[in-house]
Amino acid sequence: MIEKIKSLLKKEYPKTKIALDYNNHIQLLVSVILSAQCTDKKVNEVTKKLFEKYKTAKDFSKADIKTLEQEIRSTGFYRNKAKNIKNSCTIIQNQFKGNIPKTMEEILKLPGVARKTANIVLYNAYNINPGIAIDTHVKRLAFRLGLTKNTDPNKIEKDLMPLIPKNQWGSFPYLIIEHGRKICKAPVPFCSQCVLNKICPKNGVIKSK
Repeated sequence: MIEKIKSLLKKEYPKTKIALDYNNHIQLLVSVILSAQCTDKKVNEVTKKLFEKYKTAKDFSKADIKTLEQEIRSTGFYRNKAKNIKNSCTIIQNQFKGNIPKTMEEILKLPGVARKTANIVLYNAYNINPGIAIDTHVKRLAFRLGLTKNTDPNKIEKDLMPLIPKNQWGSFPYLIIEHGRKICKAPVPFCSQCVLNKICPKNGVIKSK
């Protein structure tokens, strides 16, 4: 079933990729941290100006925390995000010569970086596939499609990893995310318009349009 899902979604969304705008790996990391509990659209609005000022790990490590807080305020949870960005970039500058570390073990030591962020950054920065990024769309659709019965992101990731070739772990979420945004919405999906309609068990779907 998973191969059919991938095939149909690839035909529907042939050019899926990360929706965040960035110019280098550090800015990628910052964008992903900012995207927690915030839309990619809002993050891109904020980073358009932010990234003109801060371009490197050193730039962010030297940022005035109060100024940075106000610069990212509209993304929500701005105090924690500012602290995590500054502290992560300080570690990157001091311990990794200004470069994002390339292993899951190392990148998870950065403040504000959990598995989802780590998977996204490692794939988009280095084309490394340590796992599958589980965001709200992947969580919702994996359940609706019958690919998992779990609700915990780490358990969902473990359920999906054996189903998908490792070289597709990084790209697979973007197919799901695109479909989740356009068709398989929460709480009401547009099942009648869905290319997966005939094969989807619609777990948890009570009502559809």
